[in-house]
Amino acid sequence: MKTKKFFGVAALLTIGVLFSAIMVSGFGWAHPNMSDIKLGASKPPVNLNADASAFNQAFVEVAEKVTPSIVQITVVAKVDEKDIQGQNPFFQFHDFGMPMPKEQEGSGSGIIISEDGYILTNNHVVENATKVTVGLHDKRSIEAKVIGTDPLTDLAVIKINAKDLNVAYLGNSDQLKVGQWVMAIGNPLALSSTVTAGIVSALNRGRLGLLKDQAYGVENFIQTDAAINPGNSGGALVDLSGAVIGVNSAIATKTGTYIGYGFAIPINMAKSVAQDLIAHGKISRGYIGVQIREVDESLALSLGMDKPTGVIIQKIVEGGSASKEDVKEGDIILKIDNLLIDQPNQLQSYVAGKSAGAKITLTIFRDGKNIERIVTLKPREEDKIEVAESVPKKENDVDEAISKEVSFDAIGLTVKNLTTKEKDDYKVTSGVMISNVKDYGAAFNQGLDKDLVITKADKKEIKSVSDLKKIIESKKGSAVFLVVNDKKGNSSFIGLKIPE
Repeated sequence: MKTKKFFGVAALLTIGVLFSAIMVSGFGWAHPNMSDIKLGASKPPVNLNADASAFNQAFVEVAEKVTPSIVQITVVAKVDEKDIQGQNPFFQFHDFGMPMPKEQEGSGSGIIISEDGYILTNNHVVENATKVTVGLHDKRSIEAKVIGTDPLTDLAVIKINAKDLNVAYLGNSDQLKVGQWVMAIGNPLALSSTVTAGIVSALNRGRLGLLKDQAYGVENFIQTDAAINPGNSGGALVDLSGAVIGVNSAIATKTGTYIGYGFAIPINMAKSVAQDLIAHGKISRGYIGVQIREVDESLALSLGMDKPTGVIIQKIVEGGSASKEDVKEGDIILKIDNLLIDQPNQLQSYVAGKSAGAKITLTIFRDGKNIERIVTLKPREEDKIEVAESVPKKENDVDEAISKEVSFDAIGLTVKNLTTKEKDDYKVTSGVMISNVKDYGAAFNQGLDKDLVITKADKKEIKSVSDLKKIIESKKGSAVFLVVNDKKGNSSFIGLKIPE
């Protein structure tokens, strides 16, 4: 009996051990020790070489070392409905419903440029501010004072009472190259200390209409595809050495947020503006006193230039710096000091960094030769509103039989002789009126439009349509240089290609 019980117990124990082994090894029902768990492959699929590791480390070090120099700026500002509707997409006020509050809060970024608390930011960040607060990387919050603003470049300087701050290194934006890696550091969408990376997509971007309320606004932006969003405004665009090479200021957007491109103010211009604001609280900027536009292929051809380069002086401002020197309408500015000029905003940006009284050297193309002229920059007087006297209609103002028209089908242009009244209206003694321009033709593509007056062609005065016809026919296969006036008395210079 005892023997049977013994064998029975032994059998049960044997079955139990076997069943446990099956549970553990066959079905995985028991939990293994943590040390026995192995997840993922045993090594990465790519072994970074030293160059790749160093490249990656550059981004890490720049983010680590530059971020403490970037601050978050919170602003309470006076606004009205018009300001909110037309606000810059970078710095957005928040509409809390009707009635519209007199003050609202927004936020942006800034760059510490001195150990004792001077901070560079955008004008649109602190514009109309009643209270400015700076949030530092170490979580301190300090109220700031606006030292000065410059709406023409959208820059401003504020100051906090603090010492031994982390100061950003300001680099040289003139040395930037398209394709160069850059990083944007700021506080977008209220997310503090955000870092994004991209490349320099383009340089000298202008005519973006970002400073549309400023008649003399300077637009000469660095374009980048580093992600930038509202709140980044006033933050830093830096290269891989950690040098600040731009102040982030705007985005190309239809949604109010990033869709591909951002724009930064070159740091060289920003440094000059900041120094003036800190020293004087305002900008003492010099002006040449010229109205200019880009030289295109047709204009270059009509003037006998080897290639399209420089900017052409369309008008000399009366009383300006250029009016005191041997600088003329129709001159092509090729260089200012040692800077080659290809776009109007390049010249504007360079001059924006110069104070009144500074001397600049212009290299000019005139009548087939390069000449140099030294110009002393003058301060710009406040714009004067001029009211033109109306010209009374003459009792017997007859068009006389001079309304003859001529069409130049090859260039899509129709002109007619001027009437006496039209000469009075346009304040010209001679010329021909453009009566029609064909869409997408050569004249259309060069900016010619109906109701403009052509006063000169090939540097010869035009008195009738027959004068213009002779010159255009003599320029077949080449280009003709035109001087065109609008009703306000503004002159434009146009190069127009004439087909064979």
